Amino acid sequence: MLPDVDDLPEVLLDLAVPHEDVNVLVGRRALVTRDAGAGRLLEECVEELVRDVGVVTGDAEGARRFGERLAEAPEALGGYFAAYVFVAALPWTRAYHEERGVPAEVTRHTLADLGRNMASHRRRYGSGGVRAPQWLVHHFRGELYQLGRLQFQRTTVGERTAPVLRAAGMDAVPGEPCLALHVPDFRGPLTPAACDRSLALAQRFFRRHFPEEPYRAATCHSWLLDPQLKDHLDADSNILRFQERFRVALPDTEPADEEPVRFVFGNPSLPVDDLPRRTSVERAVGDHLRAGGHWYVRHGWLPF
Repeated sequence: MLPDVDDLPEVLLDLAVPHEDVNVLVGRRALVTRDAGAGRLLEECVEELVRDVGVVTGDAEGARRFGERLAEAPEALGGYFAAYVFVAALPWTRAYHEERGVPAEVTRHTLADLGRNMASHRRRYGSGGVRAPQWLVHHFRGELYQLGRLQFQRTTVGERTAPVLRAAGMDAVPGEPCLALHVPDFRGPLTPAACDRSLALAQRFFRRHFPEEPYRAATCHSWLLDPQLKDHLDADSNILRFQERFRVALPDTEPADEEPVRFVFGNPSLPVDDLPRRTSVERAVGDHLRAGGHWYVRHGWLPF
């Protein structure tokens, strides 16, 4: 199910796998192909991953079980086993994209999140591996697409979101198509122009490639929508301009302090007193926490 030793490096580079991980993945390939147990686990994980590819399930429990299966890999493979699973699933993902007419460039940029995820793992732990492989299930199942600066995930309106949309004048019902908007790391500044371009690309993309799924709203669940950021950032900052796009609803009451620390500094376990103050966002996140404040995830939506 895996490319041979000569072809594997090219596949990994297409997936933006960091160069320092390529030789390791090629060298450990034999641990998967020659170990009957590892090979069987690889087949089972790939089968589970690509089963009903393209279908929007919203199956968080299934993603959790998938992550548990990955953890059954031999210790010698370390955190790399998930990468082999995604590489082995690649033909099914590409076939689905081709069936939908997805441009090759969108496919490449979307699946490059494997490399971004591995870079994040090394940034956090100082070693190779795949961080949060459950997240990548959406990419390789044809649910999520990178369109310019932002990512858009095919999903459905939830029980809590439907009343919010109806209050705004939309006849929304739970289960109808909806997009979830995500802001990936390692992708440059979140400028208004880049966001405008992404939203325009997404409107054309989903109208053309998923015409049977009429998307009327896009949601975003992120600490980036916390209104407290207005107390720390300049009014013309990219983050505040991003906030202005959304109608915010459904505030969380539980603090989510680890979220901005994870995304801004790469490690949610860093001591608050030691957080750097090199940029305006670093100063905002750290100073607010050091003053005894908390950060919250906010849930926003915008008409699509």
